[in-house]
Amino acid sequence: MIAGQKPASIAGRGTYMSPRTRTRLLVAALALAAAGATVGVTLLTRTGSGGQTQAAPVLQKGRPPLLLDLGVRTDPEATALRNAESLYSRGQLKAAAAVFARYRSLEAQVGSALADWPAGFDRLGKLAGANPRSSLAQLTLGIGLFWKGRLTEAQAAWRKAKAAQPDTAYAVRAGDLLHPRDFRGLPQFFPSFPPPAALEGLSPVQQYAYLRLHARTGEAHAKLLYGVELQALGRPISAERQFAAAAALAPHDPDARVAAAVGLFDKDRPAVAFSRLGPLVRVFPKAITVRFHLGLMLIWIAQLKAARVQLQRVVAAGPSPFLADAKLLIAKLPRK
Repeated sequence: MIAGQKPASIAGRGTYMSPRTRTRLLVAALALAAAGATVGVTLLTRTGSGGQTQAAPVLQKGRPPLLLDLGVRTDPEATALRNAESLYSRGQLKAAAAVFARYRSLEAQVGSALADWPAGFDRLGKLAGANPRSSLAQLTLGIGLFWKGRLTEAQAAWRKAKAAQPDTAYAVRAGDLLHPRDFRGLPQFFPSFPPPAALEGLSPVQQYAYLRLHARTGEAHAKLLYGVELQALGRPISAERQFAAAAALAPHDPDARVAAAVGLFDKDRPAVAFSRLGPLVRVFPKAITVRFHLGLMLIWIAQLKAARVQLQRVVAAGPSPFLADAKLLIAKLPRK
């Protein structure tokens, strides 16, 4: 089943959040995980020959979740689709279908197909066939296949979704479904410096525009903040480019180097990011940001014991921008 949260917009609406706010959300997700309410597909597995874990296809009850990402869009269609998505999640299928029927975008067509579930399953297949380079189409087809108990085909569709448009929230979600035992999403970079006061009171669209504009000035911290916003919008490739540019401008800045490492994290090959972040412990022995983000990345690959060690070192170091958050994470980490 897909559990743990309402099937709302994948990346939210792009509001810039402070590192502390993001950590609070991470703590909340950890609490859900500790209670067994994992976010994403929970696959029933069995151990096959050679010790390999194999997924056991299981028919799912109810309707597949509708996962749309509309970013910071505020146009009438985006507003209507968000409303329809909410209606769908509450089971008001006729009302949702009526809204989706007013538009011809791929998002609306996917919504219409799911609102007509299970009859709409064939339409999902046609949409995916007609849009082979759409991560949305491939992701949703995969979810539909999973609901039908066709797990092998679902995984193939999710791999296509991850590869088709890797710089999208849909690809990030596909990665979640392909790695159901890992923590949801991708580890975020948390700057050790505060966001500019100018962001306060701005709408999500204004915040995005402000951060993008200032990132163009070439100043490293501005690029880091824009990269954080891109991460929140489910654009990991674009975020990584901003982080890499910041590190090139400020190679002696721990924040920039840590961000560049965290931005490389990929669930298919997490060792790449760890190989960049780990050595920074020696390069910046007094920079608490290194230990904090090392702990975060270890959480993402379910190395909770090792994550706890790194976060305890953050606490032992004394006052820092990460102290309170490290304490919260330690308190909420499931004990395995």
